Amino acid sequence: MAAPFILAALCLPVAVQASSLPKAQYFSATCANCHGTDGYSVGGSVSLAGYDRAKFIETMKAFQTGQRPATLMHQISKGYTDEQIALMADYFSSRKPR
Repeated sequence: MAAPFILAALCLPVAVQASSLPKAQYFSATCANCHGTDGYSVGGSVSLAGYDRAKFIETMKAFQTGQRPATLMHQISKGYTDEQIALMADYFSSRKPR
């Protein structure tokens, strides 16, 4: 009797994780303008594919607070919440660097 509930509970983390990917790709799409599709830069900007998750979050926070100088990133970074930055960090860190 409890088996269906246990199975459903085990599937929840997978469902949540799978639904986060489209959100992460959506938020990360803006980055493609400078950092390339899926974070694979073709030159001029840092490749974000394979970028360390913690370093990504730290860098975005530094842009938001003005601790790290930038031309546009201080403005762009302020458009994201902590949750959105974490989703992008997960996405880019999961990509294989080239």
